[in-house]
Parts: sequence; C-alpha cells; structure tokens
Amino acid sequence: MACLLISIIVLHLLSLAMLLVATLEKSWWIWTDSEITDLWYNCFYDNATKTWLCAATTESDWLQSAQALMILAVVFSSISFLVFLAQLFTLSRGSLFYFTGLCQGFAGFTDFAACLIFTFHREEILSGSRDLSKGRFGYCFILAWLCVPLLLVSGILYVHLRKKQ
Repeated sequence: MACLLISIIVLHLLSLAMLLVATLEKSWWIWTDSEITDLWYNCFYDNATKTWLCAATTESDWLQSAQALMILAVVFSSISFLVFLAQLFTLSRGSLFYFTGLCQGFAGFTDFAACLIFTFHREEILSGSRDLSKGRFGYCFILAWLCVPLLLVSGILYVHLRKKQ
C-alpha cells in the first residue's frame, strides 16, 4: 500500500510540474532558434546582449481561452493534490478519494481543451502575418499534450484508491 501511495504522489507531482513548465515556459511555437512564441510572450534572442527580449503576444479570443484553460488545469491539479493530502488524514477507513480524482480529471480535460485550441487555431493565435510552415511546435506544447494522459490516469487512480489504515 505504501508503494502504491508513493507512486501515485510521484505521478501527481510529476504531472503538476510538467503542467507548470508547459504553462509558464516560453516555447509553444518555435519560428527559428532565436525566435519563439508561447502563451504569454513573443521572444527574440539578442546576440549582442545574449538575452531574450520578449514582448506580450497579440491578444485573441483563442489565445485567451488557451491561457485560461492552462491556468485552470494548474489550479485544478494543485487543488487536487492539497485535497488528497487533507483526505489522507481526515477520510474514514475504506473511503474513496472521489473529489481528488474529480479535480484531477478536470485538470486533464482543461489541459486537453487548451492543447486542442492551440493546435487547431494556431493561425489566429500566432497572428497570421507569418508563414506557419517555417515554424514548429515547441517542447512546452508537447509537455502539455503529455500531461493530458498523466492527469487523466492519475484521476482514475484516485477514484479507485481506497484509504487503508
């Protein structure tokens, strides 16, 4: 039981860390090695100063939806972890972690929706003036997609997990 509990906690913390990196880091779309775009900023690498120069992205409804859904995914996953820790000490023996699993499932679905929005509406999000064929998805976008099954699987595991003494 202790091994299962530790593995579920590690899975949850791993998926939460990946979700935070995917939300906050600046690599959702890569134009070149010195120009990238994320949910929040368009960044250029300045060779003279050896720093990234970033400007806010052009706002669109699709971008704001993806931003809000990624933030919701982080919030749901964080709440899920805190509730799980509280339920470890307060639930009676034999009870299931339904609320924790439900929050984790919502985190997975909101992350999924944000990834779908960015995938299908990237032309509107990236302000269509540039040729998208000269760019590619970045590692944060891939991390966000990898979080979807991790969040959903951990949500299912929480629903089936029983508290034992």
